[in-house]
Amino acid sequence: MLVRLLYVSRAVDKDAKAIEGILESSRQHNMSNGITGVLCYGGGIFLQAIEGGRGAVNTLYNHIVADPRHQDVVLLHYQEISERRFGGWTMGQVNLAKLNTSIVLKYSERPELDPYAVSGAVSLALLEELMATASIIGRA
Repeated sequence: MLVRLLYVSRAVDKDAKAIEGILESSRQHNMSNGITGVLCYGGGIFLQAIEGGRGAVNTLYNHIVADPRHQDVVLLHYQEISERRFGGWTMGQVNLAKLNTSIVLKYSERPELDPYAVSGAVSLALLEELMATASIIGRA
């Protein structure tokens, strides 16, 4: 049973090394657990989609909620899926500070990312657009 989970959180440490540490940790542990996904960050906010088996995804989400590097963790969207959308990345990444603001503005009232203020479906649509426009980088 495959599932997709989308959550938002605030970074406790906004330093680039801390963010790279989160990405590296994801890349090291996700492959062995069958987890794929994408992490967007900008303005101290993480927006992350994770996909994989139901048990593995829920275990990872519980770990993230307890992780001291994240605060204000909110589940935005959770669904059973028939196929992965972000299967090409153990953890792809998007630096929202480097995006054209028109992409973010397409899905929100203002050109700043605020997943806390929009529906999970809107945040997922933003990730889909980022994937379609090749804004997601990272390694498998």
